[in-house]
Amino acid sequence: MTINRRWAALCLLGLLPTMATAKPIAFARGTTVMAEHGAGTMNEVQMFYAPRYWWSAGAGWLELDSEDGSKQRHITYVRGNLLAKRWNLPAAQANVFVWGGLGSATGNDFSGSALARNVGFQTDYETRRVYAAFRSDLQESDEFSHRIDTLQLGWAPYAHDYDTLATWFVVQSRHYTGGLFDGPETALLVRFFKGGTWVEFGATTDGKVQAMAMFNF
Repeated sequence: MTINRRWAALCLLGLLPTMATAKPIAFARGTTVMAEHGAGTMNEVQMFYAPRYWWSAGAGWLELDSEDGSKQRHITYVRGNLLAKRWNLPAAQANVFVWGGLGSATGNDFSGSALARNVGFQTDYETRRVYAAFRSDLQESDEFSHRIDTLQLGWAPYAHDYDTLATWFVVQSRHYTGGLFDGPETALLVRFFKGGTWVEFGATTDGKVQAMAMFNF
């Protein structure tokens, strides 16, 4: 089987660990665990199980801290994810994911806990050498509203296959609403993955560490 034909077959089967972008759905009957440290402004851990290739469900924990320390959030949530649209091309793939969930939030500027709502979407286009992805994730309650918009552009110096080590250089721009961070946050990252294991790390232009790990079982 040629590389291109193998690539197309993997795409059709939904074996997305071959792809360059983190996704809330990996493959049918698979579990995805993701952890991210977002340059001191956010920390998040998620775990999802996908009974089918087009949907998954699970839970997550999110910590948000404003630059000046005046706002702190801790949100625990359950969420469902849906693959709304996929385009399988001869040597590329594009996707649209949407999600929604509910959770419980605490903060340092309100008392007790609040019911938190989570909605978002992600769209991406990928080949084995280049990709672009945009994600928007909203966490809100009667006490606060924070949206995190993330744009990533990536380039791989060589083509990879599922069982070989992939290397990507990534430019990321992230914008926080709700008074968490002033202006866009830009980071330069190096990403490695092989099979179902993924690690990336780098720093923002302010010198703050950005890192993420993902495991698919």
